[in-house]
Amino acid sequence: MSIIWKGVFPAVTTKFNDKDELDFDAFDKNIEAQIEAGVKGIIIGGSLGEASVLTDDEKITLLEHTVKTVNKRAYVILNIAEQTTKAALLCAENALKYGADGLMMLPPLRYKADENETLQYFAAVAESTPLPIMIYNNPYDYKIEVTLDMFEELSKYDNIQAVKESTRDISNVTRMINRFGDRFAILCGVDTLALESILMGADGWVAGLVDAFPRETVAIFNLAKQGRHQEAIAIYRWFLPVLELDIHPKLVQYIKLAETETGLGTETVRAPRLALEGKEREAILGIIRKALKHRPELPAGSWGVETEVDVTGVS
Repeated sequence: MSIIWKGVFPAVTTKFNDKDELDFDAFDKNIEAQIEAGVKGIIIGGSLGEASVLTDDEKITLLEHTVKTVNKRAYVILNIAEQTTKAALLCAENALKYGADGLMMLPPLRYKADENETLQYFAAVAESTPLPIMIYNNPYDYKIEVTLDMFEELSKYDNIQAVKESTRDISNVTRMINRFGDRFAILCGVDTLALESILMGADGWVAGLVDAFPRETVAIFNLAKQGRHQEAIAIYRWFLPVLELDIHPKLVQYIKLAETETGLGTETVRAPRLALEGKEREAILGIIRKALKHRPELPAGSWGVETEVDVTGVS
């Protein structure tokens, strides 16, 4: 089993209705906008997807629904964000059972595992499943760094294929390429470093603000890969104030507000998160609305579906 880890992979938000239930009408509208824009994979159950407040049953329901909705038009990636190896193994088992094409994996949550513990955690899941795995390397938020030496150890597992590079050290893209060549696909996981990472050789972009601005996100990636750098830079400069909403503790509320403003979502979050109010909400709205007022016209050939995603033998 394999995934072509290239292109834009949205970390989509989980939509809820006023009864605190999964809102599939709003979810499907967003998914269709992502696919129309030309994304290559849909990542569900991530930090932006409010994984920490979803029940196991909701994760399965969300996965089943996403697989059905996407219908092989893009990869479906389930995030594993668990506190125990036992729970991670169950999540991987359910991912395979209910149709995921691959996994994204965080190190163990809440417990600051040491190097060996972290390696054993990743190895246990890799050995348990044929699904392709992308390691989520985010020491800034999750306090465990997957070092280059650790990736050397993980390289023995053929299904550990990619890294979501979120160290916030742009030179780590070059370090990974210098050390491993093309052994691991590299996907930028920080919106505010995306174009820089792509220009330094990143294969893809696990994006957040794509949830509200799918076409612009795909356009930046495609233009950069087509060598149309000045066109990509112009859009990226316009986009940056909005992209900075991705690196705030309230990124879920901020991005959901942006989705609402672009007609691709709702503001509803699940407690303990609360909807934005007062001056904070007005400030974020100001950033979003200014961007919308000056929304650029996208160059021809910079977004949209080019070819169907090959998921033969993936799930």
